[in-house]
Amino acid sequence: MEEKFMKMALKEARKAYDKLEIPVGAVIVKDGKVIAKAHNLKETKYDTTKHAEILAIQKASKKLESWRLLDCEMYVTLEPCFMCAGAIINARIKKLYIGTLDNKTGAAGSVLNLFEDYPFNHKVEIEKQIMQADCEKILKDFFKMLRELKRNN
Repeated sequence: MEEKFMKMALKEARKAYDKLEIPVGAVIVKDGKVIAKAHNLKETKYDTTKHAEILAIQKASKKLESWRLLDCEMYVTLEPCFMCAGAIINARIKKLYIGTLDNKTGAAGSVLNLFEDYPFNHKVEIEKQIMQADCEKILKDFFKMLRELKRNN
């Protein structure tokens, strides 16, 4: 089941890649059904808050008509940053599945751990490195492509 939804998150990441956005995708599931999908749109929308996780939370909240995403699970291709980790906690996401870690801005244990190191009133279960190789590959391919674009311009 985990791979099924992470594959969907990777499809979202591919949409971001095609828009020259950092390829991160997120999917929110409730009761085994997808209720929201999103990908990064920071560059497209000129807005630093347009991360895949934030956009997916907004869509899920709208669908459920509640900011509380109780009993929901999120699948994200890259470890959330501190902004997204805070949103995930505040949205009351039950479980977070992470594709690959982010040693530069990751807030689920790589740089800091908002999910375990602070006494928030909501605890999110975390499972890391789901389809890690695929999630790493799309990011590596993206940054390689960007470097080639810069060289050719």
